[in-house]
Amino acid sequence: MSAASVPASTAPNQGAGAGSIPSAALQSLQVRPIPVAMTKRLIIEHHYLHSLSGGTCLAFGVFLGNRLQGALTLGVGPTLAYSLVADAAPADCLTLTRLWLSDQLPANSESRVLGIVLRSLRQHTTVKFLVTYADPAQGHIGIIYQATAWLYTGLSEAMPLYDLGDGKLRHSRSLSHAYGTHSVQHFARHGIAVKLTPQPAKHRYVYFLDPYWRNRLRAPLLPYPKKEFTDEGH
Repeated sequence: MSAASVPASTAPNQGAGAGSIPSAALQSLQVRPIPVAMTKRLIIEHHYLHSLSGGTCLAFGVFLGNRLQGALTLGVGPTLAYSLVADAAPADCLTLTRLWLSDQLPANSESRVLGIVLRSLRQHTTVKFLVTYADPAQGHIGIIYQATAWLYTGLSEAMPLYDLGDGKLRHSRSLSHAYGTHSVQHFARHGIAVKLTPQPAKHRYVYFLDPYWRNRLRAPLLPYPKKEFTDEGH
């Protein structure tokens, strides 16, 4: 699957899920497929993680006029994410891995952009559901996902990050995508001492593109986490 299989979308002809009439500024936003390489440069420069997840297969740019002002990516995500839903196969699930929008965009742009992408995926792919995570270590609780009616399933299993000796922290999925494994023993056999950096569990959200799959969800539904103030990105 590639982003090219999902048609370009503009806010005026896409319902964005919130139901309210968007402002003229929001209506001027355009969301369309862009090359992963272009997305990678943008994410590395602006996203707080400064990296693009291994296994990224869909990338969308957010444009105001002809200026690229944001990006959203989806990919394979954690190996067993699809098992959250009974009888699901890996191809039924994608993980929303990165979402970054410029502060120059109008208020509520995150919800608007996400709504456009969700509708496009529903109409033009066979993906049944999405998974995404919000990192409490960064003060994130998933306000964007709450605003667009994702289901909250609690905290994910805490997974360490991997440092191959260059000071760059990588997810296990990124290592597996690049090297075919994230086994510490494998790297040790090749003379690479891997340092594991513990990470806290993350808030996990699920969104069903096919609503008939919702009753297959194995994880319990929980109330949204709350806090008084957030300043978050994905």
